Amino acid sequence: MKPAFAENAWTAVRDALQSGKKAVAILPCGATEAHGPHLPLNTDVIISETMAARALPLLEQRGYAAAILPALAYMPAEYAQAFPGTVTVSTATAKALMLDIAMSLKAQGFACLALANSHFDPANVAMLREAAEDIRARGLPVAFPDFTRRKLAQTLTEEFQSGACHAGQYETSLIMAARPDLVDETGRLKLRDNPASLTDAFAKGARSFAEAGGPDAYFGFPRNASAAEGDESFKVMASALADTIAEAASN
Repeated sequence: MKPAFAENAWTAVRDALQSGKKAVAILPCGATEAHGPHLPLNTDVIISETMAARALPLLEQRGYAAAILPALAYMPAEYAQAFPGTVTVSTATAKALMLDIAMSLKAQGFACLALANSHFDPANVAMLREAAEDIRARGLPVAFPDFTRRKLAQTLTEEFQSGACHAGQYETSLIMAARPDLVDETGRLKLRDNPASLTDAFAKGARSFAEAGGPDAYFGFPRNASAAEGDESFKVMASALADTIAEAASN
């Protein structure tokens, strides 16, 4: 089976399901939303897809037949909706789509659905947690490494843990590692540091990036970003994804 699920003929998927290996479908979850003036709208999608791609060799070593589904590029993104280019959908719409996808995979015989998510809007994270539980209740194991949980968050960068990490050093580094051609380097180096914590602002009731202290839709320190940091973060994320899949698929 080819790594990109949708590039396979149906016969290749059939053969993978009949190979004797546990078949795993990885669903990259992202958003189409503003990520500062220097990163593309599909930043989260790129990060989730790259995380999934870097997990594939780890899964192959463990004997799984894994492929990456077409990404979900439209998710709840209300905090960024004031910025042109952001496309947000309701949590009900996103959850219903995920449940339908999961049940289709279960009917075909997949052993596990994995969620590779890098869109940390609170409404989206809550929806993913609920969807994962509902899918498990319907009989399909789900692997969801939730990087907003403290245990996994502590494996990522200091900026990520601070909450000042939307289109900042953390995410910019990841895009520099995955798609450097999409980073506006000239613009990035002109951006001022913005240490405002989204996590703290959300807890205090902020309902938009502007209210949280990000009038240009970025938080953190994009000038400090590097491809090397991005590569290291991807290693951590891919390993967490592979470990979570192994745990879920073994149940």
